[in-house]
Amino acid sequence: MEERSLTKQTKAGQRTGLVLEGGGMRGIYTAGVLDVFLEHGISFDGVIGVSAGAIHGCSFVSGQTGRSIRYYKKYCKDKRFMSFRNMLRTGDMVDEQFCYHELPEVLDPYDYEAFNRSKTAFYVTCSNVETGKAEYLRITDMKKQVDLMRASATLPYVSRIVEYEGMKLMDGGCTDSIPVNAFMKMGYGKNVVVLTRQRSYVKEPEYKTLAKLWYRKYPEFAGAMKNRHKAYNNSRKFIRRLEEEGKALVICPAEALGIGRTCSDPDLLEQVYDMGRKDAVRQLGNLEVFLEREN
Repeated sequence: MEERSLTKQTKAGQRTGLVLEGGGMRGIYTAGVLDVFLEHGISFDGVIGVSAGAIHGCSFVSGQTGRSIRYYKKYCKDKRFMSFRNMLRTGDMVDEQFCYHELPEVLDPYDYEAFNRSKTAFYVTCSNVETGKAEYLRITDMKKQVDLMRASATLPYVSRIVEYEGMKLMDGGCTDSIPVNAFMKMGYGKNVVVLTRQRSYVKEPEYKTLAKLWYRKYPEFAGAMKNRHKAYNNSRKFIRRLEEEGKALVICPAEALGIGRTCSDPDLLEQVYDMGRKDAVRQLGNLEVFLEREN
């Protein structure tokens, strides 16, 4: 398909948002979508990411096409990237020093200056374990606030709680996996939503007893984990209603991606990345109409 230039046309008073679901290594699908956006000059007033959505969303804001798939393929087999060995050694499945410092600062440099210059507001969703509520936190200096990125992607049960400015934080997906409603309340009335699950997906209850035992010091958080499936499914219903009202456009896989949270197969990662690219290309026409239309 011949590529064409596509830029966002923002009407006066309208703010466009990009909402990125997490999902561990499934998030490489999102990276494919975002690279197509970058290649076609598509931008947004604000981006909010959850866990892996935040990881890939920050490279979108810094304008680094291809960065996510490049370093995922190169380092997915590296034990420091993600492994149970890390968890036994440090308490975190993801090695903090390697993933949040050595990799972006040395091995595959992140463009901190481009991020800081960007006119796109960037937010991450984290879970406050003391309140059991989601926190929607803006990052304005990626290097200084990298612990917020780490907190958003700190998976429960296999990671330590991240402390930041008096808050105890973990994976944002535990309390708000798809923060469209929150973003709308922040003034982003028209949103493109990238999901890593197919449209037919319905989340089932999981680990109810484990959450209560594991996080017994944080009963509000344990309660949120217990009801996580309800919150997730309600978000999906809300998004469908927004689509019907012309306030949201969804890009998601047509079927289950067939990839786990901890996939270390570079070929499979590239296949899922390519699926995201193809789905984004198919939506370019609809996206142009959506972004230009006044509601």
